[in-house]
Amino acid sequence: MRFFLYLCTRFINVTNCMTTEQIILLSDSLDTPTFYGVNNSNMLCLKNQHPDVRVVARGYQVKVTGAEAAITRFEQTLRRCEQFCIRNNRLNEQDILLLIHGEKPHEQASDNLILHGVNGKSIYARSANQRVLAESYMENDLLFAVGPAGSGKTYTAIALAVRALKNKEVRRIILSRPAVEAGEKLGFLPGDMKEKIDPYLQPLYDALQDMLPDAKLAEFMEKGIIQIAPLAFMRGRTLSDAVVILDEAQNATVSQLKMFLTRLGLGGKMIVTGDLTQIDLPASQKSGLRDAIERFKGIQGIRIIEFNEKDIVRHPLVKHIVAAYAKE
Repeated sequence: MRFFLYLCTRFINVTNCMTTEQIILLSDSLDTPTFYGVNNSNMLCLKNQHPDVRVVARGYQVKVTGAEAAITRFEQTLRRCEQFCIRNNRLNEQDILLLIHGEKPHEQASDNLILHGVNGKSIYARSANQRVLAESYMENDLLFAVGPAGSGKTYTAIALAVRALKNKEVRRIILSRPAVEAGEKLGFLPGDMKEKIDPYLQPLYDALQDMLPDAKLAEFMEKGIIQIAPLAFMRGRTLSDAVVILDEAQNATVSQLKMFLTRLGLGGKMIVTGDLTQIDLPASQKSGLRDAIERFKGIQGIRIIEFNEKDIVRHPLVKHIVAAYAKE
């Protein structure tokens, strides 16, 4: 009998000491450099607070080895830190210690916040009409944002699209521009078609690089989750479950804009941006953007937001430059 009890005790002790391995997947919405900290300082802090598990973290995967109960405790802490980092785009050792002990670290005010970008950058609606655009996005499936250069129309639109993608409200982002020359001919630019078109699309790349880490942006573009293409490539497509943005729409013809707008599919949203003072079309052609604004006023589900000089968020001189040209 005594020998039997001894064997039972040994079995219980071995069972309690058994180690398992678990892979924890982090959210795609997480900025991993911020989450891990400089030189992995945040992950080292988490490891020190959970010495009974072995942790190996790389990218969006965290491999944890230890007893099942210890792994569960570590994952609970990890998830609290993950959600805090997503909400605030910030995480440090003090935040981690507070979260471990069930306390709440100070959170950033979220008024007018659209999303957290890379390197700790928070992207806000910075002017009155940028805020109107952000609010109108929730209530309308087709938005027109029209106004002067530097008023943040395109940047805000792309931020809203990236937020929707991160929140899994849509499956794709599609960004487009008409390839219209402004004094130079495409044919004289070196390279193939992509190399000729890329300079027209560079402002869209620039905005995306502020909002998504390089590795994640490259992955999304490789998989077609984010697509950037000239307006001419939109023909024949049905764009469902996507945020579709047409930039520089003042340079689309009436027929081109009609073609673009009729691509809208179920679960999709469109944002059309442009500046009616910078039309590069031949004088004989009417701007599709001007035509659309005249046609769609007052239609439910379509919102037209007119930006002005007060919304300009570039260099202060840009306001004066825009005002000087407006006098003509």
